[in-house]
Amino acid sequence: MTTILVTGATGRVGRHVVQGLLEAGTTVRALVRDPAALPSGIEFVQGDIYDEPTVERAAAGMDAAFLLWPSFSAAGAQPVVAALTEQVPRVVYLSSMGVRDDLPPAANGVWGEIEDLLIGSDWTFLRPGGFAANTLNWADDVRRGDVVRVSSPEAGRSLIHERDIAAVAVLALLDDKHIGQKYTLTGPETLTQTEQIAILSKALGKPIQIEELTPTQARQQMLDQGADPLLAESSVTYWASLVDNPEPVTTTIPALLHRRALTYSEWAEEHADKFRN
Repeated sequence: MTTILVTGATGRVGRHVVQGLLEAGTTVRALVRDPAALPSGIEFVQGDIYDEPTVERAAAGMDAAFLLWPSFSAAGAQPVVAALTEQVPRVVYLSSMGVRDDLPPAANGVWGEIEDLLIGSDWTFLRPGGFAANTLNWADDVRRGDVVRVSSPEAGRSLIHERDIAAVAVLALLDDKHIGQKYTLTGPETLTQTEQIAILSKALGKPIQIEELTPTQARQQMLDQGADPLLAESSVTYWASLVDNPEPVTTTIPALLHRRALTYSEWAEEHADKFRN
């Protein structure tokens, strides 16, 4: 029986990867800090992905692994990835649409650097665009009142449901035909942040206004929420770029899953309670 290691197993994508693998009859081992958040019956190794011996122990005997590197820096990643790939030849890595193959790894940020570390293993790179789940960052504003504060309201994103990312990850982990593939994953449409908030407003049955933040205000807001300074700077710059150059829509999800990609409206309906008091 196939045995697969899942890192980030309790996160937004990882928990759906775990569920998909279980439904496929696969034996799953999770590397987690808090095993209490796992579904019952899951084998686990408790520890931190930044710890090389822990990763080596978790990867022992596994046929494949789903890798999520949780930092916005690749510092310390080389020995950890080496420990993983010495034990597991097959790795599906959650990367980013922002990676460009015509640029050197360092110019592609942490995602490009991790991809480069995986060269030599049997890899598959999942490169999603904006996560629908990232709009949960608006939940505090929505619960407190009727105003959402955003930078670049007309930035266009092809938001993808985390369940779609996980479904592709499960396919790639279970079928060797996906080895060596780089899949750019998006939702079915490009929506501005203004349009996203209107959809969320409809799902909640509550009017929501928009207050535009300056780049300086947006960076500070993210820092106040505990964001890494590098993430805050890069995010604000990226949002501004999406006003004139919105994220594209790809057909990878329907091509691989043989169904349409899930919409942001569906995501908003599913997660509406997280925006309510």
